[in-house]
Amino acid sequence: MTEITLIGKKIGMTREFYKTGQSVPVTVIKMEKGRIIELITEDKRGYKAVQVGFGKIKNSKLSKSMKGYFAKKNTEPKRTLKEFRVKKLEDYKEGNELGLEVFKDVKFVDVKSTTIGKGFAGAMKRHNFSGLRASHGVSVSHRAHGSTGQNQDPGKVFKNKKMAGHMGNKSRTIQNIEIIKSDNENNLLYLKGSIPGSKNTEMIIKKAAKNVKKSTMIEKIAEIERLKKIPDKKKK
Repeated sequence: MTEITLIGKKIGMTREFYKTGQSVPVTVIKMEKGRIIELITEDKRGYKAVQVGFGKIKNSKLSKSMKGYFAKKNTEPKRTLKEFRVKKLEDYKEGNELGLEVFKDVKFVDVKSTTIGKGFAGAMKRHNFSGLRASHGVSVSHRAHGSTGQNQDPGKVFKNKKMAGHMGNKSRTIQNIEIIKSDNENNLLYLKGSIPGSKNTEMIIKKAAKNVKKSTMIEKIAEIERLKKIPDKKKK
């Protein structure tokens, strides 16, 4: 069953210090509040779901049908509409806002974002090819990727052949990222480590799909503090 996800914007990176002196690199994400636009019942479509709207958009940029839709729902226009399947519709109400409270008891999340676009790149940079030889008759083609096709049969280059081309700018999902802390007042989420994408990249954040059993930073530090209090004889 799909969990409710939120949309955020990457602000940049910083670090978080703990009382033990450890510094942890974190990515700061400015979260957008979502508004529940519609509750989709099983009688209507055969499944239970919640439609959530994110972001602002000018009225002039909406189509006539969308203007009518938002007017009917008596809500301000939203840039993005997303649908999430849920088990119980009773937990949600049309017009309610969804914010960081969605991740209140969540320790790990999955983040989907777009990687930094690097433009047109050669085969050596893009696919880690070794290139051709530096001497022995090789002229001008030292960084070339070599032959790409075959002879008359099949007489073509197969799809997905590793060649020079557009590098980066791909959608990627990073799983099991630890939430270091959240700032409800400023709608900020601090996630451990780096996340694909440049500043202001829009990303989708949801509860971790996998059952994560690893310890969080706070749990690790608590364990270190506990071990420090145990006398050396007992440790052995």
